[in-house]
Amino acid sequence: TSQTFKFDDTIFTGDLDFRFSTLLQRFREMAFVTRGVNIHLHDERHDREMTFYFEGGIASFVRYLNRNRKTLHPVVHVEKEVDDMTVDVAFQYTDAYAESIYAFANTINTIDGGTHLTGLRSAITRTINDYAKKQKLLKDGDANFKGDDTREGLTAIVSIKHPDPQFESQTKVKLMNPEVQTVTQQVINDAFGMFLDQNSRAGKTIVEKCLTSARARRAARKARDLVIRKSALES
Repeated sequence: TSQTFKFDDTIFTGDLDFRFSTLLQRFREMAFVTRGVNIHLHDERHDREMTFYFEGGIASFVRYLNRNRKTLHPVVHVEKEVDDMTVDVAFQYTDAYAESIYAFANTINTIDGGTHLTGLRSAITRTINDYAKKQKLLKDGDANFKGDDTREGLTAIVSIKHPDPQFESQTKVKLMNPEVQTVTQQVINDAFGMFLDQNSRAGKTIVEKCLTSARARRAARKARDLVIRKSALES
């Protein structure tokens, strides 16, 4: 199929040139999210071209994002079809402090997240807390990890294919289907729980990173409380 079009200058004004870098990023994402698809980009204006093909799909996407980071374990990947909906998730922890999480719905990058992203975050936190307690890595009486604790250094991609996706607006930046959260959470709970049970060294390393994050969070909170109390006394 070939499609050719021109800009309508009564609608589009200003710089109407395609940006090669923008198209490059988008086509790379599409090739990652749609495993096995070959996408060829050729800019005839400047004779630049690039071809994308990733047999590993979003697992390759995670490895690409972590190419300059120290990783703590192999990529965890699960793809499962539930009630005509496909859930495809890949993630990996690194020694970084920030999280890198991307969510897609029917190959659309939902930059504001949505129910699939909520399901991912809930599943990660719940599974790590359950594992830490079962392995006595969290002592009796210790508070559960917060979501921020369990996502520090996490690189993750969640991609769902839904027969009837419902978005917040025409810009399709946020997925709203409520059933997606439940299904996504269950798929990740099962797969991540199995991974931790079968990879005790990786599980301990992940929990230790979460403990470090939790301690830093509590220390920062205490420091803020001291500043507030000191300010109150001085006033």
